[in-house]
Amino acid sequence: MYMPHLTLRQLRFLVALADTLSFSRAAEICAVTQPTLSTALAELEARLGVALAERTRRSVILTPLGSEIAARARALLLAAQEIEDLARAQAAPEGGDLRLGAIPTIGPYLIPRALPGLRARFPDLRLFLREEMTESLIAGLTAGRLDLILFALPFEAEGIEVMDLFDDGYHLAAPPGTLGPGSLGAGEVRAEALEGARLMLLERGHCLQRHALSAFPDRNIAQDDSFAATSLPTLIAMVGEGLGITLLPDLAIAAGGGAGAEIDTAPLPEACPRRVVLGWRKTSAKAPLYRRIGAELIEARKIMSEMP
Repeated sequence: MYMPHLTLRQLRFLVALADTLSFSRAAEICAVTQPTLSTALAELEARLGVALAERTRRSVILTPLGSEIAARARALLLAAQEIEDLARAQAAPEGGDLRLGAIPTIGPYLIPRALPGLRARFPDLRLFLREEMTESLIAGLTAGRLDLILFALPFEAEGIEVMDLFDDGYHLAAPPGTLGPGSLGAGEVRAEALEGARLMLLERGHCLQRHALSAFPDRNIAQDDSFAATSLPTLIAMVGEGLGITLLPDLAIAAGGGAGAEIDTAPLPEACPRRVVLGWRKTSAKAPLYRRIGAELIEARKIMSEMP
């Protein structure tokens, strides 16, 4: 009996099933009918001679071998995608779709300022932006869901090439009237003024939460455990209500992140900055394009720093 070879289509269906553990949702993701997906996966199981999933009326569970095969299928699908990208890069090196992921404390402040330059430099490029936490960005890049990620060091991942963009320092943000003679200081705030301070910060999972706590490694500065914000705008609003002080990235200040809020801000020249970088898979055929995009981001940040 003739048994057809396994196909990328079958592997794509398997990965979708592994992601959703639902035949109906996997079929929806793959834009096929559920019977089509079920038949293709049954053919894959017959070709391999093993069961890949355990089906009940209420749930779907991948077998241990099915999970391992799905993981290897992801790598094969990513390699196939990069073959297509290589051909597209040859035909249109600065065009096509680009899926850019950015952490929430960088993307909303840098990307809008960089868009005019990116559109002028790459008119045939369609940019799709997603905001996610660092761990999710790295996972999305490794899996091929994202093409390029904008985040801050440090990070732990293999197979990612990184381009340094710029250092991002901090401003102190405090309730109105807090920054001035006789208090935390007027103008720039020195590190000793923050000795023993408790900062309101973003909730755990945001890399800025970790970076802010390490901005003054030689000082006794900790997080106010009674509060954790989900976003920088929320954090700024809470400072404006007089609930405490925090550190805001210079990037957010330069982009007007504190504009209109009733807060006082002052530079922190002695704070250790975070390093903002651009990352892509080392195997990507579009590395030259990504470096040029990185140069545009550097230029956008430079322009922001020169604005009054």
